[in-house]
Order: sequence, then structure tokens, then C-alpha cells
Amino acid sequence: MAIAYRHFFGSDKSTSEVALMGSPPSRPPVILTQDELKKIAAYKAVEFVQSGMVLGLGTGSTAKHAVDRIGELLIQGKLKNIIGIPTSKKTHEQAVSLGIPLSDLDSHQVVDLAIDGADEVDPYMNLVKGRGGSLLREKMIESACKKFVVIVDESKLVPHLGGSGLAMPVEIVPFCWKFSAQRLELLFEESGCVAKLRTYSENGEPFVTDNGNYIIDLYLKKDIGNLKAASDAILRLPGVVEHGMFLGMATTVIVAGELGVRVKSK
Repeated sequence: MAIAYRHFFGSDKSTSEVALMGSPPSRPPVILTQDELKKIAAYKAVEFVQSGMVLGLGTGSTAKHAVDRIGELLIQGKLKNIIGIPTSKKTHEQAVSLGIPLSDLDSHQVVDLAIDGADEVDPYMNLVKGRGGSLLREKMIESACKKFVVIVDESKLVPHLGGSGLAMPVEIVPFCWKFSAQRLELLFEESGCVAKLRTYSENGEPFVTDNGNYIIDLYLKKDIGNLKAASDAILRLPGVVEHGMFLGMATTVIVAGELGVRVKSK
């Protein structure tokens, strides 16, 4: 675990690195579950929230803890005059149930702070997001924010995007989706790419995003190289709506692991 932390945070003077839980105790450490680690990171992220902010509310199992915490602090009166902009219908429902006032980008084109999870984080704070299916709305809102705080457990740290061997999502229009999937697969043929339509496990029907689109999941065996060039190549394909690479967007990454919580900021 310690090696993974050192690799991720390094000694780059342009970043700040904080150990928030102190040195490991002399007695055997308590083993935390992945969900407990996510909750620790989420609660730390909410410390960045101040009364009067417009907040981007993320989607997924980690972001859920942050939204719950914001709702709790509002009830306690420790936060006031918060406006949330949810990144999915699911988060919208969660926020409504917690009494968090909501709006949208049409009314608030600049977001003070967004808090969200990530599926992968590379050493340069680039992200893969969208395995939950909300990448388009997440990218719209998080590209409009002054500060974007990413919360993960250390299992999400990778040497390069796609390095987990899990899905790199691309949202596409349903029309001729097989054609789009083939073109995406050919685009990264040298990286051993396999493109698969995301489907619901219970019935095999195509997964449909909140925007009525499909998702093609790319599985990569090798590094795709220049991420900016890869991003541009994907977005040039007709039928592609958006992809799950969030490049240069995160301003702070909070990582919870067995050795504590670490914070890396641009």
C-alpha cells in the first residue's frame, strides 16, 4: 500500500500532499472495507464546502456519501444557502430526499465546487469516469466548476488510463451503434481494444443513459499513448456524444487507503 501512495503522489513541487490520519499505529491496523474508505474520502471532500456555494453533486457509490453528508450538514444548520446541481437523475432523487435545494446550469453557469468519484486516476490526475453511466452530465457540470474535488479509494489509482483493464466508457447515439462500436475498436486496435455495448445484466437489453443514449465500453490491453490525441480522435467520430476521459479537469484528488487519507492538489 505504501508503494502505491508514493508512486501516485511522488515529490512534484507543484502539488501539495497531506497525510491526514497520522503515522500507522504500532498495534495492528483496523482493516477498512472499500465502502468505508470511500466514506472517509467523501467526508474529507465535504470540508471544502462553504455556505452559499453552488455545488456540482456527483454520481456513484463514493459521491453518494458526499451528498448524504451535505444533506446532514444542512439539517444541522452547519451549511446554509447551498444550491446543488445533480449530475444524474439518481443523484437528483437522492438530493431531493435530503432536502438539498437544486438548480441547473441554465440558471447557474458557473459552479463553485463539484465533488465526484472516479473509476481511474492516473499519476497526473487525469480520470476515467462513466462506469455508472453519467459521464456526459458529469463532464458538463464539472467542466463549469471553479474547483473539482475527486474522491476515491486507492484501488482506483492506475499507472495510465485504461490500466485497470476495466471499461473506458464512450456515450454514443443509438442509431447504427454497431457501426460506431466497430470504428471505436479500430481506432485503438494497436492497444488491443475490444468494444462492447453496455447492457442490463437482467435482460440483456442495451443500457440507456439519462440522455437516451447507449454506452460502448472500451477494454484496452495497452496504454493508448497521447490522451489528448485519443480524446480528439474519439470525438471526431460521427455518432459519438462524449467519452469518459476527464483530462486536466480535477483540481484536487482525495485518496483513502489503509495508511490514511492523502490529498493532492494542483
